Amino acid sequence: MKAICIIDTTIFLEILNVPNKSSYHRRTIGELKTKLSSGEFLFLPMATIIETGNHIAQNGDGTRRRSAAELFVAQIKDALDGNSPFTPIDFLSSEKLKKWLCEYPDSAMRGTGIGDLSIIKDWERQCDLHKAMRVYIWSLDNHLSAFDRAPRI
Repeated sequence: MKAICIIDTTIFLEILNVPNKSSYHRRTIGELKTKLSSGEFLFLPMATIIETGNHIAQNGDGTRRRSAAELFVAQIKDALDGNSPFTPIDFLSSEKLKKWLCEYPDSAMRGTGIGDLSIIKDWERQCDLHKAMRVYIWSLDNHLSAFDRAPRI
């Protein structure tokens, strides 16, 4: 079944096998292969890209940090050039950010940070754009993986 899959930071860290941030790399790669073979569309939100880069930069081992950073850069460049199974989601406009900021205080009170809020907003937009497709967030975090909408016909 074709679906829209929005990749959370927890999953991208696993795909890249980031040292000290990845515990389920093999399982995640297996799931990724299944998603690709079933024709799912894989989207990388800007928050996922930024947060993954931050996690890589915080790795304590310089050699491992360098190799993880180089792999990260290669993956993101390939995605930007259309040479990857991942498609970056629209970069943030100031208007969009202003709308999200209006919702952020309530989001923060629920324990949802601005990065996760932006991923949820990307999910909502994809739901609006693709009503006849399943749209979900692929995440190891329960609060984000709960965002899974079945196709609406």
